[in-house]
Amino acid sequence: MTFILASTSPRRRDLLARLGVTPDRVAAPDIDETPLPGELPRVYALRLAEAKAHAVSREAGDVVLAGDTTIALGRRILPPADNETVQRRLLAMLSGRRHHCLSAVCVIDGNGRARTRLADTIVAFKRLSDAEIDRYVACGEGLGKAGGYAIQGRAEAFVRFLSGSHSGVIGLPLFETRALLEAIGVPLG
Repeated sequence: MTFILASTSPRRRDLLARLGVTPDRVAAPDIDETPLPGELPRVYALRLAEAKAHAVSREAGDVVLAGDTTIALGRRILPPADNETVQRRLLAMLSGRRHHCLSAVCVIDGNGRARTRLADTIVAFKRLSDAEIDRYVACGEGLGKAGGYAIQGRAEAFVRFLSGSHSGVIGLPLFETRALLEAIGVPLG
């Protein structure tokens, strides 16, 4: 059995290591991440995790793990911050409000069966001043991230309330991932 991580995220690799799992191969899935018309955030996150798992090449008997982290404000799916202008807008939207961090994980077992789980974490940010947003954007850590922030970095100081999976907000919900891997017999450390 070859264990394939369908993600080039160093955070997902680090989180997997906390379970005692080291991928035999890391592959970058290439999928269209555009939300479908009217698609709800939970459905979107689960669909992307499964699509990423199916997007990488695998041989019979291989196990594939993929994940997706989606930030939702109500029914609205927030994009990743692909530039500083978008990041400022996202942080202003999240300022002083609760949002959902939906972290989906998909495992394809050795027989080709896909199993998914979702962690829904409620995160509330303090009200952010323009200066705080400017300083955070200038540090660069939130670029490319869902919602424009990285909770494992400086943005953790913005969180006044969190209910759910901290590891899920980072990028891989460990409780759900452990359950999926144990269910298919992947040895954990």
